[in-house]
Amino acid sequence: MTDIIEKPLHSEISNSSYSTRPNDMTVLGVVDFADCDQCSPYPNRWSSIRERISAPAAEFMGAFILCLLGCGGNCQANLSANKSVSASPAGNVVTSNLSWAIGLSLGVWISVNHSGGHLNPAVTIAFATVRGFPWKKVPIYLLAQLLGALCGASVVYATYFNAIAIVEGGSDIRTIAVSGNLFGTYAADYLPSVSAFFAEFIGSAMLITGIFMLTDKRNGPLPPGVLPVGIFLLLLGIGSALGMDTGAALNPARDLGPRILTAMVGYGSAVFSFRNQYWLWCPILGPIFGMVVAAFFYDAMLYRGSESITNRPSEETERHHLHSCARTKRNGVAGIV
Repeated sequence: MTDIIEKPLHSEISNSSYSTRPNDMTVLGVVDFADCDQCSPYPNRWSSIRERISAPAAEFMGAFILCLLGCGGNCQANLSANKSVSASPAGNVVTSNLSWAIGLSLGVWISVNHSGGHLNPAVTIAFATVRGFPWKKVPIYLLAQLLGALCGASVVYATYFNAIAIVEGGSDIRTIAVSGNLFGTYAADYLPSVSAFFAEFIGSAMLITGIFMLTDKRNGPLPPGVLPVGIFLLLLGIGSALGMDTGAALNPARDLGPRILTAMVGYGSAVFSFRNQYWLWCPILGPIFGMVVAAFFYDAMLYRGSESITNRPSEETERHHLHSCARTKRNGVAGIV
């Protein structure tokens, strides 16, 4: 700590004199390194470690909040419908959709300035495919998102363990139809497999389109703090309009994390064998394909930003640009001479 720069507090020391007692913290204050261009951005060892892990940590925390509130909303709305749990229902499909929308909004809010606020493997893959997000960061983002979703669902399961036991008929009874579907997503019985995949594809395509729309500077720069509100309205609309058929996973981590939890706590292998590995081709591949296709379409038709692969200059354009810049510089030097 000897290398921390200290400055006098004007309320206790006159401007004409400075204390020579570096350890007297009642007299001296600590300089804010963020306001000093000459100082190291890392005042201690932990700050440098935090710089390296802040992005995946933010993704973990955002996904945790998403599933904590989302799965919690599902549990409260459905379990409270049982008279043995609650005298009157404490929620419905509207409160469930609100819980997921609020969860995503707050998750984005806490993470957007640290990691970009993806919280969704399909979003991360879409940005890596179309917008130049580094592929080397994709694995750690996906792992953080999955672990955050798993931990968030775990806390919800522990919170509602007794209510689940009452509804199921015993603490050793766990079935997908009664409580397992409050965590993972499962297609309705009437829905054929192709339609289930299409529902996830379309919902996810709408989600990434809305994200691109909200972050497109040509649509007008958003005031600070407005992006999470837009994300809230976006997910609320998608869940309210397209959520009935499959539960609107729209997010591989949001489904796989809670699904792994249910397999661990007694729901068995049925959570993975349902409809011939439904967990893989619908709530994982459906959102990924939907977002990548929609991202390509949005950028090809509307987006003008240079980070998009649809706006990368051709070799001929680059040569012309370099030639024009060189000629401009030569003319500028000749004019000065």
